[in-house]
Amino acid sequence: MIGREKRMLLRHYLKEGLSKSEISRRLDISRDTIHRLIRTGQLDRDLDVEPVRYTPRPPVPTKLEPYRALIVARLVAYPRLSAVRLLEEVRAAGYTGGYTQVKEFVRTVRPREAPEPVVRFETPAGHQAQVDFGEFKFPWGKRYALVVVLGFSRLLWLRFFERQDMRTLFQGLEEAFAFFGGVPRELLFDQMKAVITKDLRLLGGQLVINEEFLRFAAHWGFKARACRPYRAQTKGKVERPISYIRDNFVYGREFIGDEHLDAERERWQERTANVRVHATTRERPRERFEREERHVLQTLAERPYRSLILLPKKAAPAPAPQLAAAATAEMQVERRPLAAYAAVAAGAA
Repeated sequence: MIGREKRMLLRHYLKEGLSKSEISRRLDISRDTIHRLIRTGQLDRDLDVEPVRYTPRPPVPTKLEPYRALIVARLVAYPRLSAVRLLEEVRAAGYTGGYTQVKEFVRTVRPREAPEPVVRFETPAGHQAQVDFGEFKFPWGKRYALVVVLGFSRLLWLRFFERQDMRTLFQGLEEAFAFFGGVPRELLFDQMKAVITKDLRLLGGQLVINEEFLRFAAHWGFKARACRPYRAQTKGKVERPISYIRDNFVYGREFIGDEHLDAERERWQERTANVRVHATTRERPRERFEREERHVLQTLAERPYRSLILLPKKAAPAPAPQLAAAATAEMQVERRPLAAYAAVAAGAA
C-alpha cells in the first residue's frame, strides 16, 4: 500500500495527462500498482478520511552533542551530580553552549526522585540564621563542616574544621558574623545540645556548659533556639544546607589537603552557592542580602568573646636556641714551649 502523499501525486499526474510509464518513474512505483489502484477505485475515495501522518524530524545536532558521553559517564559514576556542576565540567572540556541544553539532557538521562514534602515558612530579614555541623571524610582525615545560613536571603557561610567542639563553634560563628557584617537576632541549631556539649561534658555538667554558651550569645547579642517543634518545619526554610554542600560541593570532587579544600570552598561559596538562583526565593542570595538584609543585621561586637572556661590554644613550642660559638666567651690559653715548663719544674725541685 502506498502512502497518502504518493496517491495524491498519482491522481494529480493522471489529471495532468502524464503516461503511466512516466508516473511510474517519478513516483518509483510499478505500472501494475498504478493499474491496480485505478481498477479498485482507491484513487476516487476521499483522501481526508485518513489522518495525516508525519514522520518525526531527524534530531538536529547541538553544541552539546560531543559532550553527551562525558555527561553520561559522570552521572554513571556520580548519579546525583547537578546540572550546574556538569555545566562547569563540559565547559572546561570545550563546550560553548548554554545551561538549558545541559539541564534538559540531564533530565532525560537521569530521572528525578519525588521531592520530600516539607512545610515552608519564612522569617523577616536579619531575624534568624541556621547553624549546622556536618561530618565529611577525606583521604587525609575527617573534617567537620560548620555552615551558617541566613534564613531570609539564604546567604551561606561555610568552613571546615578538624574538630566539632565548643571552641570550633565559637570561632566559626565569629568568622560567620564577620562575613555577614552583622549578627542575626536568633540562631537556630539542629541538635543544639549535642553541638555545644561535645568536649565539655567533664567540666561540671550541662548547667555550666549552657551558662558558657549563653555568655557567648549575650556577648554577640543573639538568642539560641533548637529546631523545634519538628524537623520538617524548621528545615524547610533553608533546605538542608549540609545535604546541599555534600551533593553540590563535595560530591564528585577531589581535594588535596586542607589548603586545597579551603581554597575550593571559598571559590564555591562566592561563585556558586551565594550567586545561584535559589529554588524557593527565586533570587540570588547575595543580591537579596545586599538589597534587604545587610542593613538590618545587628552590629558586630567590639571584640571577640573571651571564654571563662576554654583555655586559649597552646602556642607551638619555640625551637630550642642554638648555641652560637661566637657568642660564647672564649678562654685564652697561654702557649709555651716544653723547655719552659721543664725549667719551671727544675726550679721548684
